[in-house]
Amino acid sequence: MDYINSLRSMVGNEKVLMVVSGAIVFDNENRVLMQRRSDNGQWGFPGGFMELGESVQDTAKREVYEETGLQLGHLELFGIYSGPQYDKTFPNGDQVSPVFILFICKEFKGELVESNEESMENKFFSLKELPDKIFTEHQMLVNDLLSQKPLPIIGSL
Repeated sequence: MDYINSLRSMVGNEKVLMVVSGAIVFDNENRVLMQRRSDNGQWGFPGGFMELGESVQDTAKREVYEETGLQLGHLELFGIYSGPQYDKTFPNGDQVSPVFILFICKEFKGELVESNEESMENKFFSLKELPDKIFTEHQMLVNDLLSQKPLPIIGSL
């Protein structure tokens, strides 16, 4: 049983603090990798919930690999986002108060998976031509990325 299912078996739908880690991956043409999520059809950066025994870097690398097929190299901290404005209730009633930790990665290997169980589509985009329908929680990340603020960003609204 994974960590989230184990935790949920003890606390039910109560609000829990969860760490979410992911990456903004750039290719050699300075295009950014985005994933069209299979759960809502919206675009965002690959990432997901941390499991016990992982570092935030391990989580980002595992999630990006699971969702895109790419194996990440060196990670640079992009930002940390937390606060009650990010709290969420999932359709099944599970409540979370997430801490988002996002990295930038410019080194990767492997073949980009076009789609799989978690991704309807994976594609690199120019920063000037990002897709419509960006996942609500990731729009703040896109805004900060385009703003060219000094890194790392400690975000809250």
